[in-house]
Amino acid sequence: MAKVIYPGTFDPVTNGHIDIVERASELFEEVVVTVARNPMKTALFSVEERLEMLRESLKDFKNVIVDSFDGLVVDHAKQVGAIGIIRGLRAVSDFEYEFQMALMNRKLAGEITTILLMPHDKYTYLNSTIIKNLAQFHGNVSEFVPPIVERKLKEKFGY
Repeated sequence: MAKVIYPGTFDPVTNGHIDIVERASELFEEVVVTVARNPMKTALFSVEERLEMLRESLKDFKNVIVDSFDGLVVDHAKQVGAIGIIRGLRAVSDFEYEFQMALMNRKLAGEITTILLMPHDKYTYLNSTIIKNLAQFHGNVSEFVPPIVERKLKEKFGY
């Protein structure tokens, strides 16, 4: 069975992330969307909140599982039996970082392939940081995130 993981911080999940999940779910038998616990980043939402938002946002995808992990992505991929790691590539500016990570992951686990997927062009400028900044100033984020994320952002920022 062709299983892949789609790791990320998903702080919060956006419609761009969901677009990548949809594309991956059409290509692979199972997609494990996994929240990375990244000690280098300060998250707005707890891992548990991010898992809740992902589960709600992805509930209609029958071949998608949501989980979380600590440590190296390649170790988690091996642990769940994945053949590949899905990464979203929005713009040329993402390419260098993703290329470096793909090469390092190949060095660590040559049997696991990095698969770069491009989101729909309407999401190429979208990222979680932009969403958090917009929500912080009470901007309308409904066009960019699932309803549960919009509600959670409004709760966090008190509006």
